[in-house]
Amino acid sequence: MDKKERLSGMIESFLFLVGDEGLTVKQLAVLTERQEAEVNTAIEWLRLSYEQRNESGITVKLLGGAYRLVTKAEFAEDIKRLLENPTPKSMTQASLEVLAIIAYRQPVTRIEIDDLRGVKSEGPISTLIAKGLIMEKGRSEGSGRAILYGTTDLFLDRFGLESLQELPPLQQEEDSATGDTDLFMTKFQEAFAMEDD
Repeated sequence: MDKKERLSGMIESFLFLVGDEGLTVKQLAVLTERQEAEVNTAIEWLRLSYEQRNESGITVKLLGGAYRLVTKAEFAEDIKRLLENPTPKSMTQASLEVLAIIAYRQPVTRIEIDDLRGVKSEGPISTLIAKGLIMEKGRSEGSGRAILYGTTDLFLDRFGLESLQELPPLQQEEDSATGDTDLFMTKFQEAFAMEDD
């Protein structure tokens, strides 16, 4: 691998990791420890490389002053079809429980979720993070500085909400942890049942 390929690979890796935020030439120059002119040349080489490869569905684009990895325009209709018809696999009961608890109690730690559910929640939390429905919102002030979880904008989009204030209200009928979880699930499933088709 020559120097140009290595620099382009580094830039590609950084752009992939930062996602939608993108990176400016100045930021890339700092991260790669190279001159801006060198970074510009590497970005252009990377862009041309993507454009010349018909099998590639992505490219590099300058948007709002930052370079981002984006999908190629010719795949717009295919991507639209995917977004309009999400995969038919619905979430498990455990994932729905955890999502409901996070939606109503956020920011919330995994231990608090475990206490409400009465079982461990690492698996469902990992699944929800992978699906982009929840994310880390900070750290608690207590010992161990546990991760605080909250919902994402994708959660709002997926369930057709403009804000969390549109979540259906919970009835405070039961005091037990099991009762709380049942209330979460009943209201959540009634309002936002996910179809399998």
